[in-house]
Amino acid sequence: MNIVNILEEIEKVDGEIYERLNPRRKAMKEFFSMGSKIALSAMPFALGSMFTKAYGQTVPEPVVDVLQYALTLEHFEAAYYVKGYNEAPIPAADKPAIQMIRDSEAKHVAFLQQVITAAGATPVAAKASYDFSAGTGTPAGAGNGPFKTAFSDYAVFLAVAQVLEDTGVRAYKGRAGELLGQKVYLTAALGIHAVEARHAAKIRYMRSMNGFSIKPWITGGNDSGNANADGNYAGATPESNVNQGGVIITDLNGVNGKISVNAATEAFDEPLTKAEVLALVAPFGVS
Repeated sequence: MNIVNILEEIEKVDGEIYERLNPRRKAMKEFFSMGSKIALSAMPFALGSMFTKAYGQTVPEPVVDVLQYALTLEHFEAAYYVKGYNEAPIPAADKPAIQMIRDSEAKHVAFLQQVITAAGATPVAAKASYDFSAGTGTPAGAGNGPFKTAFSDYAVFLAVAQVLEDTGVRAYKGRAGELLGQKVYLTAALGIHAVEARHAAKIRYMRSMNGFSIKPWITGGNDSGNANADGNYAGATPESNVNQGGVIITDLNGVNGKISVNAATEAFDEPLTKAEVLALVAPFGVS
């Protein structure tokens, strides 16, 4: 087996093969050293190890866990919009926006499934059904929870959508730190996080256009209009928090005096931990 010939053939296809491993001189030295130390029969395995180093890497288990967690939530959100689009009394003018969000969630699901599979894991599957009323989960209590009119009352459908989107944004933020050092996965997660934030703002805008007074961003805590969603705006660091990095925002001077609580909370979003999020979605039958 002529290592030089092999490398020359690879270099014709991928001119950056050496940069993927080491500077050219060092890479060549390692290749020749390898060839002189191991038996010919073991050469394919040694080369395979080098190619794994060049073109792929083992994905740490904590990273896979974050991806599976994200997929679990995306399955749930996607199912909510599919059912809502098909069953809720959505005005014709709002249909395109709901369809766009529905399709976006489906793309998030497909993307995460592909990434998890490429990482060597089996993607978590969607539940056969969810209790979108937030009763006690599926099947027990299905349809009898505080949001049981979500698909018969458009105002409730939008309110629940807002709560789910706000929670999703906080969920992604809560685990982003676990992807530090994993640039590819962190970039992808932040890309989804940004889109979820746009979904939340769009749903809030749609609510305002349908008669509910609300801003495009979280104001003061639970501004959904439904006390059953208090937990979604709470957490170890609640959305009512005005302390950022040790600075009390309401002690700072604003345009017309001290910055108000509403303005302080609107300027920052707070994360939710994995445990907090899973506890919030458990009544919907998500786990």
